[in-house]
Amino acid sequence: MKKKNKPRLSDIIPDEQYRKGIEEGLLSGKNWLGKDGIFSELLQSVVDAALEGEMDHHLELEQLAGVKNRRNGHGKKKVKTNIGEIELHPPRDREGTFSPIIVEKRKKEVKGGIEDVILALYAKGNSIEDIHRLLQEIYGIKYSTSAISLITERVLPKLLEWQQRPLKECYSILYLDGMHFRVKEDGVFVDKCVYSLYAVDLEGERDVLGIYLSDAESASQWGIILEDLLKRGMKDVFFMCIDGLAGFKQAIEKVYPQTIIQRCIVHKIRNSVRFVSDKDRRPICKDLKTIYTSATRDQAKIALDSFKQKWGKQGERIGKLWEKDWDELMAFMDFSQPIRRMIYTTNPVEALHRMIRKVTKSKGAWVSEKALIKQLYLTLMHSEKSWKRKAFNHKSVQAELSEKFGERFTKWIEK
Repeated sequence: MKKKNKPRLSDIIPDEQYRKGIEEGLLSGKNWLGKDGIFSELLQSVVDAALEGEMDHHLELEQLAGVKNRRNGHGKKKVKTNIGEIELHPPRDREGTFSPIIVEKRKKEVKGGIEDVILALYAKGNSIEDIHRLLQEIYGIKYSTSAISLITERVLPKLLEWQQRPLKECYSILYLDGMHFRVKEDGVFVDKCVYSLYAVDLEGERDVLGIYLSDAESASQWGIILEDLLKRGMKDVFFMCIDGLAGFKQAIEKVYPQTIIQRCIVHKIRNSVRFVSDKDRRPICKDLKTIYTSATRDQAKIALDSFKQKWGKQGERIGKLWEKDWDELMAFMDFSQPIRRMIYTTNPVEALHRMIRKVTKSKGAWVSEKALIKQLYLTLMHSEKSWKRKAFNHKSVQAELSEKFGERFTKWIEK
């Protein structure tokens, strides 16, 4: 059997100029590790090359999504590694949407292992096949699709633990909304609804309480989900902000009868101007603003009557839409500006959805419900800093909750 030749330095480092620098360093007794060490320089070059590969992939995805983006020079940052500190030159893009994996934005260390990289790639919306290709193209690593799939499967116990974790006994606000995805089921792609529950606790900390999946959004399914929150320990919530789904209010009242239900003003405006001409849309929206920015419910009712009179048939049609849900639309009027600002719309949970859509926009569908839930969970965990932050001016909210609700509020704070 022919003896296999050992690899030479030229095989490992094809770049002749760079290889010569390594050889000279070795011969001169230069430090191998640490600052300006031979292998620190080599690692720096490898990581910089990986970042360039990640940028190429990012711009490719942007182009496929119809986004005009391009490179915009390089930055400079020092990061920690197992062999010391190195200086990198991460590429930048014009739109500022590039978020590298191997050295994340605002992080000061290189990712530790290939499993971290695989999970981060999956969290960014890449399929198993995508990751298989990218590992080879960007990092020069050959990993089978079955091995990659097994690594992503390892998050399932953590996902289940997160989904079933005990909740706090009381929350200030809960935003509820659904979003839809395509999933393969029995060989056919069908629509699935993902139910999102985005909460603000009594201290103003935000959290996603869970993600649930069903065939279509319905009030009855929301009722089942709310019962699950009750089982997980959520005994009370002061406000729930919802859209206009039929029967939603009744489903909430059955599980949390004390909760104040606030219909989203922004959703109501969208529905109000759905059949309005482009010419009239802006002035009608301006006049509707006088209703929901009124100081009191009585003033809001006067503004609505004035709106109906001014806009004739259109005003009557839109007025009936508002009157039908008046109590839920005007619930926020009983509170001061800090609470009004937080509950008049479901925009916070819609912003969460936009963050998820930004990651999943390049995928048309998922091969299974499990694949979709894994994707959503990893995306949430990977982007935690963007949504898990303290609510603005929550001390004022706390003070008003204490004043308005008394012992119902203070008993949870004192625990």
